[in-house]
Parts: sequence; structure tokens; C-alpha cells
Amino acid sequence: MSGPRFAAFAGSWSRPSKTRALVEAAAARATARFGGQAHVFDVDDLGPGFGALREGGEAALDRHRAAFLAADALIVASPVFKGSYTGLFKHFLDLIEPEALAGKPVLLAACGGGERHALVIEHQLRPLFGFFEAITLPTGLYASAADFSAAGLTAGPILERLDRAVAQFAPHLPHALAAPLRVAG
Repeated sequence: MSGPRFAAFAGSWSRPSKTRALVEAAAARATARFGGQAHVFDVDDLGPGFGALREGGEAALDRHRAAFLAADALIVASPVFKGSYTGLFKHFLDLIEPEALAGKPVLLAACGGGERHALVIEHQLRPLFGFFEAITLPTGLYASAADFSAAGLTAGPILERLDRAVAQFAPHLPHALAAPLRVAG
């Protein structure tokens, strides 16, 4: 399949997960707009031994880390836990060499129960990816419980913001299509 490769990582270990739903929606909109393919995964996909001091799950971790590193663009999101990203979200990133993400465009996102944690993107995620010298897109995406229904993200401002953020990948993607967004909703 031609087009850009996206990797979308949700730093959540629970299922179902609003954070996973958010990265899935972002990945679907990115591939609808630019073509290509998306590799979507979360902490639970990294294997039963991830984060533990025991063996197991290494093949799964290696597969997802390889897709993350090979991607042309990243979509990352974490649930807000005690005012920041989750420990296992950070643990996955601790396994990435600092220079591996230099110059890579990243859409930053987070989910929380209410609006009071919306600045987690600016105060926690943006500095973290700045350390990696990644290119963080100007529009971050924070979704609260009010932005979700049983069917996923609600229509309206959250989807408009998501589309604005996804569009900001364009100057950073070598295979970007000039076509307008092809997703309804």
C-alpha cells in the first residue's frame, strides 16, 4: 500500500478505552485524508510481561516498537492519571532511543474525565516529545468524558479539532495527498 505509514499508540491498559478510541479515530481520519496505513496499538497489546520484572511479551513489544519507529508520523495519546501521562505510556517511550524520533511529526492527544486536565498536552506531552526532537503538531487534542458517546467520539467541536490536527500532518508527509478530508461525520 502506498502512502504514509502512521503509528497510533494509546497509553491505556484498559479495554474498552476512550484513549484507544481517540487514537483509532485519529488514525482513521489520517489514512482517509492522506492514504497509507496505520498501525494502532495500546499498552495491553505490548504483551503480558510489559512493565513487569518477568519475561514474556517480548515479541509483541518488538513488533509494535518496530512499527512505531518505522512510521512516517505518530499519533500518541495517554489517559490523564494523577495529572500526567500514565507510567506505562512513559515506559514504552523509555525504550525508544532519543534520536529515533528526531524530526518525526507527532499528533499529541490525551483523555480525561473533565476539562481540568486539558493542559496535560502542553505541560507534559509536548516537553516529553521535545526531548526526542520530534515535531509536535500545533493542535493538540484533549477529549473529556463529555466528548464520547456509546458509539465513540461525538460529532461537533472534538471532531473539528481532530480534523484540524490531522490536516497539520500535510507539510511533514512525503506522500501527502492534496485531497480534502474524505471522512464523513
